[in-house]
Amino acid sequence: MLTTEQCDFFQRQGYLILPGAAATELLQGLQTAALAQLAAAAAPLEYEADVHYPGSPLDHQQPGGHTVRRLLDAWSRAQVFRDWALQPAVIAAVRQLLGEPSVRLELAHHNCIMTKHPQHSSSTLWHQDFRYWQFRENNLISAWLALGRETARNGCMRLIPGSHRLQLDAARFDQRRFFRTDCDDNRALMHQAVRAELQAGDLLLFHSGLLHAAGRNHDSNVKLALVFSYRSAGNTPLPGGRAAQMGCIDPAQPA
Repeated sequence: MLTTEQCDFFQRQGYLILPGAAATELLQGLQTAALAQLAAAAAPLEYEADVHYPGSPLDHQQPGGHTVRRLLDAWSRAQVFRDWALQPAVIAAVRQLLGEPSVRLELAHHNCIMTKHPQHSSSTLWHQDFRYWQFRENNLISAWLALGRETARNGCMRLIPGSHRLQLDAARFDQRRFFRTDCDDNRALMHQAVRAELQAGDLLLFHSGLLHAAGRNHDSNVKLALVFSYRSAGNTPLPGGRAAQMGCIDPAQPA
């Protein structure tokens, strides 16, 4: 169970890091499965060339055009991923932070293995996940499990503490829904950013409204993370959106 101090920190700052959340044996199984999935590069997946972020190849014919950025639908790829997503300690932490006894694992959002390669990796610009998602309330939690070290050198996540509590006008975002860098108020917020440097097995929990970004990988090894997102049972998806179409998992009654 999380402490009162941990819960209070999450509510104020919008994120929480749980060191060593994945035990050694489980972590090794997750790492092995993730590397096997990356080597197979089986669909569904997303290439760096698909996102058109700073540093990504212009198209699939360019050098690095088939560099994998995300292996989608981690839930369906291996039993060890499903076991992690439904870990009692993870589910208990999410329930505490959401303040709800019943939660759901989303299949439409995140549910992936994030990869960042030494070459041809791109920078992820500042954004809020909820601007892309369609639910009744901006109150979801993503669980980012580092499968290796995450540092400034290999493109760890950067977070703006407390930004999930702000009311941000749509004009502060560009047409792609990224936080604009040409706005003085935005730049003032960006100066408050902190780095979420992680060790293998550390778990980063963050709110769907938290502004976050990530740099490129300048290290010699691929960076891997396993990411799932959760919501309360009552925070239902809006009709017609991807979440409504793809469904969810009830941890109390796993498929």
